[in-house]
Amino acid sequence: MRTGRPLLAAAALAVLTAGTAYVFGPDAGTAAPSAGGTVPEAPEAVAAASSCPVDARFPKRQLRGVWIATVNNIDWPTRTGLSPSAQQAEYVKLLDDAAERRLNAVFVQVRPASDAFYRSSLEPWSRFLTGTAGKDPGWDPLPFLIAEARKRGMEFHAWFNPYRAAYDTDRSKLPASHPARVRPDWVVKYGDRLYYNPGLPEVRDHVTKVITDVVRRYDVDGVHFDDYFYPYPGGGGTFRDGAAFARYGGGMKLADWRRANVNKLVAQVDRAVHTTKKHVKFGISPFGIWRNASNDPSGSATRGMSAYDAIYADSRHWIRSGTVDYVMPQLYWPRGFQIADYDVLAPWWAKEVRGTDVHLYIGQALYRVGATDTPAWRRPGELPSHLTRNRKYPEIRGDVYFSAKQVSSNPLRVMDRITADHYARPALRPLIKGLGGKAPDRPRDVRVEGAKLSWKSSPGAASYAVYRVTSGGTGACAVADARNLVAIVPAAGGARQTFAMRGTGTYLVSALDRLHHESPATRAALP
Repeated sequence: MRTGRPLLAAAALAVLTAGTAYVFGPDAGTAAPSAGGTVPEAPEAVAAASSCPVDARFPKRQLRGVWIATVNNIDWPTRTGLSPSAQQAEYVKLLDDAAERRLNAVFVQVRPASDAFYRSSLEPWSRFLTGTAGKDPGWDPLPFLIAEARKRGMEFHAWFNPYRAAYDTDRSKLPASHPARVRPDWVVKYGDRLYYNPGLPEVRDHVTKVITDVVRRYDVDGVHFDDYFYPYPGGGGTFRDGAAFARYGGGMKLADWRRANVNKLVAQVDRAVHTTKKHVKFGISPFGIWRNASNDPSGSATRGMSAYDAIYADSRHWIRSGTVDYVMPQLYWPRGFQIADYDVLAPWWAKEVRGTDVHLYIGQALYRVGATDTPAWRRPGELPSHLTRNRKYPEIRGDVYFSAKQVSSNPLRVMDRITADHYARPALRPLIKGLGGKAPDRPRDVRVEGAKLSWKSSPGAASYAVYRVTSGGTGACAVADARNLVAIVPAAGGARQTFAMRGTGTYLVSALDRLHHESPATRAALP
């Protein structure tokens, strides 16, 4: 469980001069040799840097993500039946476009509907790869998807839909091994789709087993759920889970029982993920309205659908019980929209996570930019204004965009504007408590060699942060925010790492583990 307020992460600066390590304290103009030439322990480093003024335009840590949707070939692959090389080329282009915008995380849909974008003994290959459910595409995409994200310094989150079983109610069209055919008693028809019944313990166990299998066999950084739990209300009529309710309801009201079923799955997956690999993050992107104030005085001043009441998703419970590492509410409405105002919802969610260790990132509706049905979305400044608004709330630690094809198409050139005004520098990812990890040893023997910077590899480093200081001191305050951060460089093999320098100035290098715990930075020695 994650409770209490996380510590702010920061690093003091160690400078290697004439073979002796110097560490700058709170007064960046004063240096003193550390005892025995060693770097101080992390608490001293945090105390040194936390006293520095920071510029809100250049946050040191911020999640900047994009969803890559595979269902119905929304983002990738763009159509079924492409060759492996064509699928790979499309994916690389999406990542390159995201990296150009200095995004640092991807959320890739690997299980759209009880199917797999990876080799699995539990569920069949997705039809969104080949056009035929269960057909082997001739390669296992997931290792490639992860590796290409890492090359660009991006975290890879595997995105699962927990309850959607099939996009067709005719089970005979599914592969014989599909769980919905093997266990028809697990399935409820609703509208034109099949859903697993959240009220069955066997369903929760199966979903957990599928996710645990991926976490165990693949080097993912996170497990992600979208906003689909019980089906959204619509033309499906009644969700027929009466038999399960009669068996397992235990005297509860139906709505409370359904919420409890979802809460049980969330807690079960949280335990399984962190038991399998402690460092893997688990989070959910719920519908943007928990409850309206008309339903509950502690809800938001909105008038839209209530996820708590309509799809039985109680995100407040997940936050307060610590069964998620982060929430990413989908705030897909503009500022001033009366039914669901972004300026109302963003602070409401910030208040909900305040005082907890659950991180808050905002799901942004990039796909709505340019839409003609809402005047606000025709304004290029609408979506960037959301990020400006977010600066007022320290609990908001980043944004994720739906979806990847709009990052590439750049509607109304809005991603140009966001990059220039909000992502002018790279950012380290926020640190979540309870996931383990530690800062590697600081880089040593950092030197300028012509137009290159090089340094000795630090054991345990997954990447390195490179800073360039052109004015002011090079003490702890030089690395307190990202104004001097020029690159986050994925670790390469070998005894030394290199970086092609970008302009003149004094260069500093720190080491990062996979979670972005940061070592003190070392200043490059002059040639």
